[in-house]
Amino acid sequence: MTEAGKPVLAGGCQCGAVRFAVTAAPTRISICHCRMCQKASGAPFASFADINKTDFAWTKGAPAAFRSSSIAERDFCPACGTPLSFRRIDGDRIEIMTGAFDHPDRVIPTRQFGTESRLGWVVGIANLPSQTTQQNYGPEKMATIVSHQHPDHD
Repeated sequence: MTEAGKPVLAGGCQCGAVRFAVTAAPTRISICHCRMCQKASGAPFASFADINKTDFAWTKGAPAAFRSSSIAERDFCPACGTPLSFRRIDGDRIEIMTGAFDHPDRVIPTRQFGTESRLGWVVGIANLPSQTTQQNYGPEKMATIVSHQHPDHD
């Protein structure tokens, strides 16, 4: 842990309208394969960093929320739609989607949940042929692309 109140991790949505800071390391980092997380993330699974709410703050803007069940809400950017978190209603923790961190490589999952809904092909992802974005588009096309995504820093 760093000095009190100093962010350990930060992140935000794709457009930069909503940003957050975490002042202590997450207690658990996990992947969830449940059908609700698949739908909420628009992906085959979601990955979350579990954080005590006292160690977390929205630092720019405010997310919108969707009550996805009788026990939980999911926060997202009202401007660009980026999924940001899962939290139990009246709970003392918030689970931030790992892809929303500025440095997602620092939040490494160590556990999986909801495996009853895990898609069979997920286990073979690492063995699929792969390319970098530059290899996929080529240098000429890459030179013409203008990103509107917020940079991974404040």
